[in-house]
Amino acid sequence: MLIATFNVNGINSRLRALLQWLREMQPDVVCLQELKAPQEKFPEAAINGAGYQAIWHGQKSWNGVAILARSILPVEVERGLKGDPDDEQSRYIEAAVNGVLIACLYLPNGNPAPGPKFDYKLKWFQRLIARAGELIANGVPVILAGDFNVIPTDLDVYKPERWLDDALFRPESREAFHLLLEQGWCDALREMHPGEKIYTFWDYFRNAFGRNAGLRIDHLLLSPSLAGSLKDAGVHREVRGREKPSDHAPVWIELDLKTG
Repeated sequence: MLIATFNVNGINSRLRALLQWLREMQPDVVCLQELKAPQEKFPEAAINGAGYQAIWHGQKSWNGVAILARSILPVEVERGLKGDPDDEQSRYIEAAVNGVLIACLYLPNGNPAPGPKFDYKLKWFQRLIARAGELIANGVPVILAGDFNVIPTDLDVYKPERWLDDALFRPESREAFHLLLEQGWCDALREMHPGEKIYTFWDYFRNAFGRNAGLRIDHLLLSPSLAGSLKDAGVHREVRGREKPSDHAPVWIELDLKTG
């Protein structure tokens, strides 16, 4: 089972590139973030034409998440995180696909930090940790996939000293991520590439991609019942180098569910 996460940075403006990647890689499940489209503007017909069915949680101009599955419709379980009835941002959706629960998330950026946006990030993170704890306790096979907007360690950023005050790298953000992992989640990409500088995001400015001045902020976390199924993981880095790309590249994992 091939599962990927991809922050598309505007699904309609990057649709051609997304469809090309889907044709080439044919992942079984895809989590998309930063749709930047209201619910009615999601390109469902084009996604269906590529062989995928989808559920999505849109929002005008900002945010937005979706789960795509090849040939079958994801069965929606949750839409939005519990814990804040006033939160209107479209950042979380859960669905069951082929016996696996897929949670697609777009964690807040949090900049500038400190400040209200950083406070929102940390509160949202605490709600995610609470939901993740529920999922672990249930014992079902789960994947938390998406743009976490967290650089977990120094290995995950090209020049750590330049990011010390950024919301993605502040101690509070990293501590929250490690609290999540301590529940028992497996960081799939790091599990397969333990000592490698491997990035998932490169800014559009200052030739960041050409210099490989990147960050690892897109993650796929596996629940304990799935960790033994992990066979491979990587980044489709070449997608970032194409015409009119997202500033993220797709991140993927391969699972052998027979051995989980």
